[in-house]
Amino acid sequence: MHVRSTHLFIAASLDGFIADANDDLSFLSKMEAPGEDYGYTAFMEKVDTVVMGRRTYDKVISMGIPFPHADRSCYIITRTPRAAIGRTIFHTGDPAALIRELRAKPGGIIFLDGGAQVVNRLLQERLIDGITLSIIPVLLGDGIRLFSEGGLMQDLELLDHRAYPSGLVQLRYRIKPGS
Repeated sequence: MHVRSTHLFIAASLDGFIADANDDLSFLSKMEAPGEDYGYTAFMEKVDTVVMGRRTYDKVISMGIPFPHADRSCYIITRTPRAAIGRTIFHTGDPAALIRELRAKPGGIIFLDGGAQVVNRLLQERLIDGITLSIIPVLLGDGIRLFSEGGLMQDLELLDHRAYPSGLVQLRYRIKPGS
């Protein structure tokens, strides 16, 4: 039986923050370059399911752009029940149980699109198989830390790395099973 993989594809400041103390993501725009998406389009071609936290979802919606995952099954992890919007389902249960359920079904990659609380919960349960981390050359000093303290140690295998002219460095890892 094929087990689907769960992959985190995310950007963070050099000091490990995915947003500043005010939930501001504007530091990410410093890396925008015409025709460059840092491998995101190729990655998304393998993805059929997206999981993200409600704060991340709210931030994306507040930016006034069309929801980028409307063409895929998308699960928003939240404590507040809401009616589905198209293929977007607001999941009030345990995120780890959801990932286990999704992994048991046929399909492509399950894309974990933030936020930090969901990422760290799934790391604790050893339910993330791969991480693509784009490091933005900026020190935020404070904010929402990608990886929380007190997590389980997990060994990673570097699969690929790339430095871009913008200064962004991208690292692609596989989390070693049983580590």
